[in-house]
Amino acid sequence: MSALRVRVSTQSFRLAEVFTIARGSRTHAEVLMVEIASGGHIGRGECVPYARYDETLASVQAQIEGLPAEFDRAALQHLLPAGAARNAVDCALWDLEARQRGQRVWQLAGLAAPGPEITAFTLSLDTPERMQAAARRHAQRPLLKIKLGTPDDMPRLEAVRAGAPESRIIVDANEGWSAEVYQDLAPHLLRLGVTMVEQPLPAGDDELLGEIERPLPVCADESCHDRASLPALAGRYDMINIKLDKTGGLTEALALKAEAQRQGYDIMVGCMVGSSLAMAPAVLVAQGAAITDLDGPLLLAEDRPEALHFDAAGVHPSTPGLWG
Repeated sequence: MSALRVRVSTQSFRLAEVFTIARGSRTHAEVLMVEIASGGHIGRGECVPYARYDETLASVQAQIEGLPAEFDRAALQHLLPAGAARNAVDCALWDLEARQRGQRVWQLAGLAAPGPEITAFTLSLDTPERMQAAARRHAQRPLLKIKLGTPDDMPRLEAVRAGAPESRIIVDANEGWSAEVYQDLAPHLLRLGVTMVEQPLPAGDDELLGEIERPLPVCADESCHDRASLPALAGRYDMINIKLDKTGGLTEALALKAEAQRQGYDIMVGCMVGSSLAMAPAVLVAQGAAITDLDGPLLLAEDRPEALHFDAAGVHPSTPGLWG
């Protein structure tokens, strides 16, 4: 291990529209960028601290700045817990190594060359009328993700389906429903062609999912962070949502994907609302996933230079100028 120069900076990206979930609204994506320099090369990574996990910009920056002068990617897995801080540092170390060796990260990780993946586009929580209008504006997209999580979500579901009659729809309740509300809604989700529901109940109520009927696939988000989460999901979930800000970076994300698939879970790869730099490592994890939800850059009014490319084929892997 050699000494590393680690620099952390807070950055803000304006959103194209106000983004609302059951927990609140935001107008900007507030992120931390980590730059790690060694041997004339600089690697970069980005994370999005999340209040749901007791993270703030300040607390995550303090974690990163508390790292020793010398460490590598293997040591990092024990120096920081799974979470946003380790994610940014881990991804920066992957980027640094790729630049030092003159290879792409997918080659270093022993992965096949990546290609584009169709990504969901998120419609944030709003009135039924506004959600229907948003669905209509994005009805050409093959996969829409609806943010729900209130006791009165049926009008929103009906409105989105009316606005986008041909799109595949998945639903994210962000822990906002009770078991009773979910049981009432489930037949209507099926009727409206919803193909998956994400985290319908609070993470602490997971055991209820093992006691009620699951007529459509249920995906664990807040209930699944890293490989240590998997034993508690058995018999309760059908899919897991891998987010690098939860796993603590690409290293654990790839390991979680492999172990979850071995145990029979389908894979979703998601994101917080961040820039293309945060999405670039996740594109590697998303290869072959059942659902890719890496639309963060599509929700921004501004992004980084050499931003990820999105087209009808989906989200494309990053250029070396951005990451990896």
